[in-house]
Amino acid sequence: MVTDEVELVWDAGAQIGEGPVWDAPLRTLVWLDIPRGLVHAWHHDEGPRQPFAVGQPVGAVAPRASGGLVAAVRDGFAFLQPGSGQVSMVADTEGDRPANRMNDGKCDPAGRFWAGTMALDEHPGAGALYRLDPDLRIERMLDGVTISNGLGWSPDGATMYYIDSPTGGVDAFDYDPDTGAVGGRRRVIDVHGRPGIPDGLTVDAEGCLWVAVFGGGRVQRHAPDGTLLATVGLPVTQVTSCAFGGPGLDELYITSAREHLSGEALRDQPQAGGLFRHRPDGVVGLPAHEFLG
Repeated sequence: MVTDEVELVWDAGAQIGEGPVWDAPLRTLVWLDIPRGLVHAWHHDEGPRQPFAVGQPVGAVAPRASGGLVAAVRDGFAFLQPGSGQVSMVADTEGDRPANRMNDGKCDPAGRFWAGTMALDEHPGAGALYRLDPDLRIERMLDGVTISNGLGWSPDGATMYYIDSPTGGVDAFDYDPDTGAVGGRRRVIDVHGRPGIPDGLTVDAEGCLWVAVFGGGRVQRHAPDGTLLATVGLPVTQVTSCAFGGPGLDELYITSAREHLSGEALRDQPQAGGLFRHRPDGVVGLPAHEFLG
């Protein structure tokens, strides 16, 4: 199935819109503009709120069970309190790699926060994937990563999905919810053969994966075995990530970017950098996991 049934809900003009996550108690979608270091909030009933400026690039956030957000910022992991404007660094993950920054991330079902890094010049293999535990210990889980991107877990919590964008697909790992260990890496989805590379992802309640294709102007829905089930086309090419939200978790929010687009490209896609919404028929998402630290 192919559909273009999307609506622009916020013409934000983000340089690199990313990291959408639904905060159910606040009825708010939180998302980011990475290079500008902005945490955006879009309230389901009232629309955009004043953005929170972190003071450095921010690649991912997740709700904390104790309030506020946990974040992957340029220099490492941090806690954010948008209400007060407070930013508290937890750890500098790559002080020995000053040419790197943190990128995409997400919490797992046990309340651990995972986030990866990439080189500013996208040098191959310069990044890594980290896990921040609730006791604030940090584990480096993968090395040799180029652009650490989408993360997600199957509904039963037994499988972790992961994207290193230049590899052109989505990998699955066996996941141990008790220890946070991963193993048995294998390729489950390939995006090769069509324009674009995989970026962010989310998993719905049926266990299917929704993958944003950067440079391809679309989001793809795949069965866990990799079968392509549906494609959602967008009026912008640089599609970055997606997440389910809304009171019924039946709305797919999609972020996009305008950075590096030529003047001609921006004239053709003036909504680049906007936040979009798609309502898939009969499909709902999973609640976002909170960080327990």
